[in-house]
Amino acid sequence: MAIDTGRRQPYRDRHGKPRPRPADGDRSIPVTGPLDGRRAVVTGAATGLGAAAVRALSAAGARVVATYHQTEPDDGAGAAWLQCDARDAAAVDAMMDAAVTRLGGLDVLVNAAGLWQQGVPGTITAADIDFLIGTNLKTTIFTNQAAHAVMRRTGGRIINFGSAEAVMGSPISAVYAAAKGAVQAWTRSAAKAWASDNVTVNALAPAMQTRGAERLREFLGPAAAPLIDQQIKASIPLGGALGDPDRDLGPVLVFLAGAGSHFITGQLLAVDGGLVMLGG
Repeated sequence: MAIDTGRRQPYRDRHGKPRPRPADGDRSIPVTGPLDGRRAVVTGAATGLGAAAVRALSAAGARVVATYHQTEPDDGAGAAWLQCDARDAAAVDAMMDAAVTRLGGLDVLVNAAGLWQQGVPGTITAADIDFLIGTNLKTTIFTNQAAHAVMRRTGGRIINFGSAEAVMGSPISAVYAAAKGAVQAWTRSAAKAWASDNVTVNALAPAMQTRGAERLREFLGPAAAPLIDQQIKASIPLGGALGDPDRDLGPVLVFLAGAGSHFITGQLLAVDGGLVMLGG
């Protein structure tokens, strides 16, 4: 049990070594972040979870190259931007080469390229399947492989996005759930394949208030809003509401991108206020 002696604790750098404590208001001694010196690529970063990842990693000290496909990014997001269609393997390889040249290497990939779309069993077309597999699974495989080709020499962290819908099933977004289930299976397989290279691969299943959550409301229509709110309140023990990407997801991304997560790989981690309690 820690005892407060009233003394100020030694000021330490990011390696835990004692260093002089800067005086109040003194900025001559910089305070480093937990990801200081880390080099990261974030795909699908113009909006939603990807944009939150850029903000979190940048604020933690990482240098970030972020990608977008069609939606123009926010210039003030704290990243260098590259346009890339992550469904195209050649485009992904070219993007990764450009990012590594700019950063001087690669330590972290956050693959946030993906999209929710409704799909009720019995109404699903071949085009629906091709679109969602391309947007969610191909993007994951292509970006992960391109990142590993760099990280295999020095190690690194790969973070993908799964979904609670892939765990629980979804009667209104069945192909999306299937695609994310494939992402989760890929994450486990890549984690086993690349562990010897000191490359960890994990996936997050977040329940956040994003544009994807709004698409669900739009699909079901305004009459369903009270029912959606009721179900969310009953299903999420912590707060009864979807999380905020910056407040609730950002710190998890920073942890997984950092040194403290070195012994975690192949996992699906739910960041959802208790919506899906994995394991057991």
